[in-house]
Parts: sequence; structure tokens; C-alpha cells
Amino acid sequence: MPHLRRSPERLSAFSDGVFAVLITVLVLELRPPELPTFKALLSLWPTWLSYAVSYLFIAIVWANHHHLMRYATEATPRLMWFNFAHLFSVSLLPLSTAWMAVSKLAPQPVAFYAAVFFLVNATYVALIWELVGRDPVKDVAPKERRIMRFRSIITLVIFAAAAIVALKYPLVGLGMCCCCLIVYLKPEAPGTEK
Repeated sequence: MPHLRRSPERLSAFSDGVFAVLITVLVLELRPPELPTFKALLSLWPTWLSYAVSYLFIAIVWANHHHLMRYATEATPRLMWFNFAHLFSVSLLPLSTAWMAVSKLAPQPVAFYAAVFFLVNATYVALIWELVGRDPVKDVAPKERRIMRFRSIITLVIFAAAAIVALKYPLVGLGMCCCCLIVYLKPEAPGTEK
């Protein structure tokens, strides 16, 4: 029997399931205040901020992952392992979110949170390299390929810097992470939309 091409659709479907579970786990970490007052609810602002940033981050990562996977023509072993590494890095987000929230945005938890962002972006760079960087892909113009790489490397550097900055100024480090998310709101590389 000839070797059959491994379809990337199952890989994408599995990834979608992992993202759905991660959002569910993130929501399960939310706890209501002990007192039935708005003041008690507002006192949980670090939790709500942590949750909101993480939810947005997972949504952006999923949208970009979905966009990138459309370039997959076959679920090669290397693509599967890069994808698993990416999903693993994203799976650290509920833990880092919970730690950051219960610590009320203390420096080390925020630095760890930024480091998780760095790891997610590093594994995303590996997916870009595997799907559009190694071989010429007819669907990806050279300009788009360059912009995808440049955007990924720049945000990788900013996430690393955010982890270091957060050790002294946690809100600034978190703000740096949020700024990086803005450039990924649209999965397509800026200036390359068709």
C-alpha cells in the first residue's frame, strides 16, 4: 500500500480542541469575591486584568495559529512536533495567569507570565519557519514572509525584555506584553492583505 499523505486537518482540529480546553481552564480559575459587594469585586482587579489579557492572548494565538496552518499541505512529523511544542507553551498560560492574579501582579509572577509569552512566540516562530520559511510556498509572497519573520523576531525580543523589566516594574512588563499583542490582532502580515 503506498504511503498516504497525512492531512493537516486533523492536526488543526486537535489544536482547536486544545485551545478550547485552555480557555475553559482559564475560566475555571476565576473565583467570585467572598463579600457580596461591588467594592469586593473591584478589589479583584488584578485577577480580572490577568484573565482579560490571557483570554485575549489565547484568542490571538488561536487566530494566528489558524491562519498559519492554512499553509500546511501535509502533517509532517516535524510540523506535528513543532505544533505540540506550541500547544505546550500555550498550555502554561492558565498557570502563569493564576499565579500572576493571586500575587496581585507581583514582579516574579509577571516576569514568568512574560516568559510564557516569549515561549509561545518562540514556538510560533518555529511553526512559521516550518510552514512558510523553509521552502518557497506559492501562496506566500516574499514580502509577506519577510514581514512575518520580522514581526515574530521583534515581538520575541520585546517579550524577553518584558520578562526582565517586569522584575523591577511589573505593570510596565505586562504593558509591553499587551503592546506586542496589538501587532497580532490581524493574523495577516501588515501591508500584505489581498
